Amino acid sequence: MPVRIRLQRHGKKGKPFYWIVAADARSKRDGKYLEKLGSYNPNTNPATIDLNIENSVQWLVNGAQPSDTARRILSYKGVLYKHHLLGGVRKGALTEEQAEAKFNAWVEEKENTIAKKEAGLDKAKADAKAKALEAEKEVSEKRALAATEALSEEAEAEITEEEIIVTEEAEATAVAEEAAPVAEEAVTEEKVEEATPVAEEAVTEEKVEEATPVAEEAVAEEKAEEAAPAVEEAAPAKAEDTAKEEADTEEKPTASEKKE
Repeated sequence: MPVRIRLQRHGKKGKPFYWIVAADARSKRDGKYLEKLGSYNPNTNPATIDLNIENSVQWLVNGAQPSDTARRILSYKGVLYKHHLLGGVRKGALTEEQAEAKFNAWVEEKENTIAKKEAGLDKAKADAKAKALEAEKEVSEKRALAATEALSEEAEAEITEEEIIVTEEAEATAVAEEAAPVAEEAVTEEKVEEATPVAEEAVTEEKVEEATPVAEEAVAEEKAEEAAPAVEEAAPAKAEDTAKEEADTEEKPTASEKKE
């Protein structure tokens, strides 16, 4: 029965998580397996690999064939190197102690390399975080500066508006003061014009009232002058009538005289 060391997918969509298994080559990828050898999480940096090295080496010794991805993982963890050393031991080129010492040296060097890489990654993360903080600080300072400038502009605008209002009020006051005499003169002239007809009527009435007695006297004098000739003409006639009456009286004898 051919055996393959391969990955079996788990996890969720967008964040896969794999098991490293030894399974029958004829079974489905996510089907039954013979043994779970470890796990592989590619979502971290560096990737997290948990692997049983001894069992993986034993499956290789028994003839299991790893897939391409599984081969890279086994090489990364030193399984392939240890299988190679065990081949030398079987051939008599190395003793088990020598093979174990070489493997431990390789593991130590690998761990140092991984530690350096992790340190570099941590430093890169710290630098990126510091840069992000500086960028945020710069943005905050720019925002604060922009807000301060905006407040200053608003204050200047308010002061300018107040100055404009005060200037307009002063100009309006000056114009009003300049226009006041003209308006008063216009009002006075208007009142005078309105009062003139009334005053003329009052003066006319007063003059008429004053002139009425004079006119009446003049009319009376004129009438008297016109009547004077008639009176003078009537006076001699009346005098003649009176004289005639007196003469008639003298000529007529009284009753006593007739008796005599």
